[in-house]
Amino acid sequence: MLGGSATLFLLLYPVLEGQSQGRRQEALSSLPQYVNAPSDNPLSADRVALGRLLFWDPILSGNRDVACASCHHPRFGYAENRDLSIGVNGVGLGENRRFASPNAIPFVKRNSQTLLNVGFNGINRAGQYNPAAAPMFWDLRVTSLETQALEPIKAFEEMRGDAYPEDGAVAAVVARLNAVPEYRALFAKAFGDENAVNGANLGKALAAFERSLLANNSPFDRYMAGDRNAMTAIQIQGMQRFQRIGCSNCHNGPMFSDYESHVLGVPDNGKLPQSDRGIKDEPYAFRTASLRNLAYTAPYMHSGAFQTLQEVLKFYDRAPQNPNVGRQQVDRRVRRLRDPDDEASVLIAFLSALNDDSFDKTIPSRVPSGLTPGGRIQ
Repeated sequence: MLGGSATLFLLLYPVLEGQSQGRRQEALSSLPQYVNAPSDNPLSADRVALGRLLFWDPILSGNRDVACASCHHPRFGYAENRDLSIGVNGVGLGENRRFASPNAIPFVKRNSQTLLNVGFNGINRAGQYNPAAAPMFWDLRVTSLETQALEPIKAFEEMRGDAYPEDGAVAAVVARLNAVPEYRALFAKAFGDENAVNGANLGKALAAFERSLLANNSPFDRYMAGDRNAMTAIQIQGMQRFQRIGCSNCHNGPMFSDYESHVLGVPDNGKLPQSDRGIKDEPYAFRTASLRNLAYTAPYMHSGAFQTLQEVLKFYDRAPQNPNVGRQQVDRRVRRLRDPDDEASVLIAFLSALNDDSFDKTIPSRVPSGLTPGGRIQ
């Protein structure tokens, strides 16, 4: 669903001149208990339940063999433990997923981002955000979960394949859903309309389910709520260093992301036929990823270039590592980097305090189409 397992994007640089301790402390905050939804798509149990079934149903893919869950599985924190995803014509799950033979389908272009807490995308340091304008994807090309949810259905390598043209993909899937009596009944119940099966409501149902995927009770969240025993001494030390050296200037707020674009010079993935230039009008820039739940979502970066957090930290010693990116193109904060591996263990200990394993891992035993939930993931 989201283009691209959650990926680490640490901008380690000295604290800017004149920045106060108070400002650094304000940069980090816990997640809210509840998520907001757009006014035209209020959360309801019926919409979440419908969205869950759609999320797991391969009927949304051209060849009826790929579901959203194929590349966003709860076993991997609703991401995928692969560098690049395999969508259409894929068999298996996670690192064991492979293309069936024969194959003419390319890899998905970017690392699969986690859907955990995606309902909070765009949240700022003050806890404010507009779910109708939430930034999505590595290249920020669309806003809102409702819009994002339909994009993989239209993407050739992710779900569509050769079954129908891109501009007819959503209409074709809607026609399939309309042909299933159970889906007609579920859409009518969720949206209060007997003729509710349409593209807009398909996006709304999927978005409602994605907003239900919360992981907001990490040791860090409990610590910030007043439980001073929730984090260990080394995690607290790591949090202090995280702020002192300036990580929080980009990884800030409840989601540890400023949701802005930055050029790092991360290596391309050799499985791609050409270099990934990122955001259209800002070559090799990508959105700051959240640092939450990294324990479940390796490998890291938009290209899945690094398997471990240690590798990510070492990258900043040698950035850029992409021959298409010059040193002066790299974000100025990365160019100020000094000794990122110094005390790396305490930083990694702090990042572990951002993990929360209590998220919903429910897998439906069946989906209304009668297809195998999750597609060909066995």
